[in-house]
Amino acid sequence: MLEFAMLVIMVTTLVALLVAYRRGRQGFQMAQPESGSLYVTGVSPRPEAMGEQYVTITGNLTGPSVPETVVYGRFAWDVNQWPAIGDYIPVVYPQGKPDRWQIAHPGSRPPLGS
Repeated sequence: MLEFAMLVIMVTTLVALLVAYRRGRQGFQMAQPESGSLYVTGVSPRPEAMGEQYVTITGNLTGPSVPETVVYGRFAWDVNQWPAIGDYIPVVYPQGKPDRWQIAHPGSRPPLGS
């Protein structure tokens, strides 16, 4: 009986490893993220502290595969380049999933504004 239980455990482990391996390989075949633009319609007030502070941004994201979609996010942002309503921010997102958007240039944000 003990031998049978060990055999079942080993087969189950092997199947789990194969499934995990297949999922990992499929992850490398995902499509490239799409580029879009976020039109800022709301932004949290600029704090008086210096350096990077948290900002909450709301806006309308548009891109090649999604119609205008309302999204929001929270980011660490340099107070000297604080976003404003009316700014356009370049973003990327997985194809068809604009709710998972990210800023396109997080390390070196382009100057914001019109």
